[in-house]
Amino acid sequence: MSEFLTIGEPIALFASEDVDKSLKDAVHFHKFLAGAEVNVAVGVSRLGHSAQYITRVGEDPFSDFIKDQLAENHIGTDYVSSTPDYWTAFQLKDRVSHGDPSIFYFRRGSAAAHFEKSTLDKIDFSGVKFAHLSGIFPAISDQALDAFKYLIQLLHEHNIRTTFDPNLRPQLWSSQEKMASTLNELAKEAEIILPGDNEGKILVGSDDPKTIADFYLNQSDRTKTVVVKTGAKGAYVQTKDGESYTVPGFKVDKVVDTVGAGDGFALGLVTALMEGKSLRDAVVRANAVGAFAVQAPGDNDGYPTPEKLEAFLKANPR
Repeated sequence: MSEFLTIGEPIALFASEDVDKSLKDAVHFHKFLAGAEVNVAVGVSRLGHSAQYITRVGEDPFSDFIKDQLAENHIGTDYVSSTPDYWTAFQLKDRVSHGDPSIFYFRRGSAAAHFEKSTLDKIDFSGVKFAHLSGIFPAISDQALDAFKYLIQLLHEHNIRTTFDPNLRPQLWSSQEKMASTLNELAKEAEIILPGDNEGKILVGSDDPKTIADFYLNQSDRTKTVVVKTGAKGAYVQTKDGESYTVPGFKVDKVVDTVGAGDGFALGLVTALMEGKSLRDAVVRANAVGAFAVQAPGDNDGYPTPEKLEAFLKANPR
């Protein structure tokens, strides 16, 4: 029994240590655990909450590494299955002095893409307060999409609150049109939606935060809140009952790597809400965890402990 639940594809990430060199020319790499949903689970656990991760991996050195990392981060693996028939995904990421790094995936036909839906019937939903869903897992295969929809059905049946981050990965979809239409349909099932303003250009045809929020609030009775991530500026919040406001972000001295910041935002929001904090305070925490994330080279190694987060918020009141 855990407070938090998520489903996704864990990845062995090889991050370059050679600054501003292409993946072709880079020589030195460091291995990390990666994957948007597992990033969120890592941060949730680090902030003192119990978490379960649902996935399927192969039987190879990468899967052994991932299992060790999950255990090290105190993430439940009751619903992590393995198969000798398919391999575990991995990826390469370059290191840049500014901007977003380039990423190359090796994940087509992976074990997670062959996820068995029957695994979901084994889940103990008692005590689960939140489930975080991402647009990445349903992108990796039709089989994964089918399982994703079934999990949503189960979450609704158990009245579990849900967050949904579109997390656009155009490389994984057959077309941009299919990506947008599928993710917008899935978003209808979530209580809280966490798009980025740049994602809004593709998903709703606008990067205006209010336009994005209006779209998602109007397309579904189930959606109660939209929090639009606006990068270093912070986030725009709008609710079904008409409340709207902007929460400013936190300035950092140096941005090392932007990957994992959105996942940090999600885990900050979810953990605060699980603790009974107000929506505004939850978004403040979300911005804070995102600020921690961009100052570290790995996707999730920069996420704070409760002590570090508390000290940061005291030093930077909002």
